[in-house]
Amino acid sequence: MEEEIVVPPPPPPVISPIAKPEKLDLPMRYIINRHGYGSAGRPISLLTNHFKVSVKYPDEIFYQYSVAISSEDKRVVESKGIGRKVIAKLFQTYSSELAGKRFAYDGEKTLYTVGSLPQNKLEFTVLLEESFAKHGNPSHDGSSGGNGKRSKRLFQSKSFQVEISYAAKIPLKSIYLALKGSRVESVQDALRVLDIALRQQAANRGCLLVRQSFFHDDSRNFTDVGGGVTACRGFHSSFRPTHGGLSLNMDVSTTMILKPGPVIDFLLANQNARELRYIDWAKAKKMLKSMRVKSRHRNWEYKIIGLSEKPCNQQFFPLKVKNGDGKHDGEQTLEITVYEYFTKHLNIELTSSAYMPCLDVGKPKRPNYLPLELCTLVPLQRYKKALSSIQRASLVEKSRQKPPERIRIVTDAVTNYRYEDDPFLAACGISIEKQLTPVDGRVLEAPKLKVGNNEDCLPRNGRWNFNNKQLFTPIRIKRWAVVNFSARCDTSHLSRELINCGRNKGIHMDRPFTLIEEDPQYRRSSPVVRVENMFEEILAKLPGPPQFLLCVLPEKRNSDIYGPWKKKSLCDFGIATQCISPFKINDQYLTNVLLKINTKLGGTNSLLAIELSSLVPMIKDTPTMILGMDVSHGSPGQSDIPSIAAVVGSRSWPLISRYRAAVRTQSSKVEMVESLYKPSANGKDDGIMRELLLDFYQTSKKCKPAQIILFRDGVSESQFNQVLDIELNQMIKVISCL
Repeated sequence: MEEEIVVPPPPPPVISPIAKPEKLDLPMRYIINRHGYGSAGRPISLLTNHFKVSVKYPDEIFYQYSVAISSEDKRVVESKGIGRKVIAKLFQTYSSELAGKRFAYDGEKTLYTVGSLPQNKLEFTVLLEESFAKHGNPSHDGSSGGNGKRSKRLFQSKSFQVEISYAAKIPLKSIYLALKGSRVESVQDALRVLDIALRQQAANRGCLLVRQSFFHDDSRNFTDVGGGVTACRGFHSSFRPTHGGLSLNMDVSTTMILKPGPVIDFLLANQNARELRYIDWAKAKKMLKSMRVKSRHRNWEYKIIGLSEKPCNQQFFPLKVKNGDGKHDGEQTLEITVYEYFTKHLNIELTSSAYMPCLDVGKPKRPNYLPLELCTLVPLQRYKKALSSIQRASLVEKSRQKPPERIRIVTDAVTNYRYEDDPFLAACGISIEKQLTPVDGRVLEAPKLKVGNNEDCLPRNGRWNFNNKQLFTPIRIKRWAVVNFSARCDTSHLSRELINCGRNKGIHMDRPFTLIEEDPQYRRSSPVVRVENMFEEILAKLPGPPQFLLCVLPEKRNSDIYGPWKKKSLCDFGIATQCISPFKINDQYLTNVLLKINTKLGGTNSLLAIELSSLVPMIKDTPTMILGMDVSHGSPGQSDIPSIAAVVGSRSWPLISRYRAAVRTQSSKVEMVESLYKPSANGKDDGIMRELLLDFYQTSKKCKPAQIILFRDGVSESQFNQVLDIELNQMIKVISCL
């Protein structure tokens, strides 16, 4: 589609202001101010990826307006792309009626101005002119032109109704009041307005927007990670309040996109197929759905809804053609294949499409077919499915940047984007320094550990070495076994060396009950089948459940067996396992393996020296429970997969290094933990907090926690009040019910 400038319609009628400001919900609790700063450690100068921001007109006020866009048939416009085009055309057409006020538009239902618009409520008619073809592609109703002539490009104006209504005032000064320690409710709203201005500028440059990150269509920023997927490097930018004042946070960001180029090349890469005849078209149909493509013969953009049922040279459609006299009543309908239409009527040579399905880019009841080889994927289409383990490893490996390179990239971006030239930000008098912000840091002394025999363990070169040291509380392992998926590992030698190393660490290990080798005939089976067959062997050879299983994997990294093995052993049988893939068996490697095994089976490798002597500040004299909390979500395209809430709680006070974990599933994409307090029908609380509080009480000599320290990960500043009002409220309910 193309938009053209047209003669503007008459100015809108003046409508009397009737809208009232929306009432904002006040938070139930407030975040306390910081009481002071630390002083321990060696001073060090650091550079941060923050750029100092100055505001010339801090007394300006943002006016928030609700936006409603509807088309000629009264349908509400939901598309962000259309919304941005309509609002841009609105400003272009009615700038004088809007007093020249620049917008910061979020692409949906809200826009902001610096200062108020002339009226509280305004209505506009906006005309966008789009281009379309008189003759299209092979369509089910035969609407394609059959005379072989080039399609004519016609222009048609679309009319949109835009209603702008006043909603609220947001003072820019609230940011500076908050920096001085005042409790100001609108500070997050003011920061959001500034961030929307950043997003709008990126959208105007044609970038892909992902929250506060943006990505250019520049092949220099692309990194192939395999499977038809490309890592696209871009930038995250947002305004942040800091102790040094307002700053612009700029960082490198990465998102996954479909590899632009021919659709056929994408399918070959996605399915790791050498030739077209090996493509699984059922998988291809599922993968291609909703992707956007451009056709080579028209250079227009389409959205894929599926594939044709038959190959290109067998997929018929009715084609209407005119008789030689050119009269309308002289039309006749021919049944013709898509292949024949393109090769004979459009004179386009097709070299590989004849025996492949066509892309359907029409409507569900009105298909529109395109040969695959004529289509290329539109750039900057997000890939929202989960990456494979190989793709993740490739991404990590190829995304590494040394600090000097990262500094150069970020500072160049701030210089090149010239944010202060943005009309909206310029109206606030915003200017941004081009250098990284220096800050004072402190290098803390590394903590001293206590291991077995009350021996100290001090770090060397940034690591604690347990060689020639015994563990603080080693466990005894009586019942265990080795299972081997690797053809190259000598498990007999491995088990002997592990037992000997364990003896030096204080861990007494009996000989393994059995060594189970995978049957070679299953090595080409799927990972799930291989694991199932292995567990059949385990059940047949072991008299009862072992304490743990040592599992030797065939690959050092990214083994496909790891996931199915962990699921089977932990979820189905409740057996602790340790997976390894040893390349070189030595004392250091075996020590690291034993540290994991000892912890999994309930032992303690070490304690902080300050913890053992009960000298931890704030905790030594007051029963204290420490919580860690986070919520994990599925990949962006997995909206039907539940989120996982995990909370760990300390136990055995006054120790601070022993924890119990509690895990619950909850609604997809919900960040707030829903099951801290979960009363059941019988009145019993089945929530996470009750479970962890009772465990603390039972392991801490019947002491109840007098204070709780919570480390909450995964929430932004805008969600802090939700944590206080929702999660803290649940915790208080649990405590009141115990």
